[in-house]
Amino acid sequence: MNQYETVFILTPVLSDEQMKEAVEKFKGILTKNGAEIINEELWGLKKLAYAIEKKSTGFYCMIEFKADPQVIKTLEVNYRRDEKVIRYLTVKMEKYAAQYAEKRRNNKKEA
Repeated sequence: MNQYETVFILTPVLSDEQMKEAVEKFKGILTKNGAEIINEELWGLKKLAYAIEKKSTGFYCMIEFKADPQVIKTLEVNYRRDEKVIRYLTVKMEKYAAQYAEKRRNNKKEA
């Protein structure tokens, strides 16, 4: 299994409850397909660098997980189908990126 990190931006017109519901939906897709979720961070409402679909802000969410490569296709198909998602990016983490992410998580727990 490879380690991945996915960041997606949800439309800003959602309530907090709807936003958390959407995040849980994507986490459910991952776990249903055999992925192991390592970390989840909700970065909140942030300003976008440029307008997307006439929106200047969005809810940023990041999920780190370990999964087989075919899970990524399923996840990204669901991103495309969901009208709440305005952008997404999934990357495979190299060994050093995974080590850095673990170190960052540990520092966050201590603070």
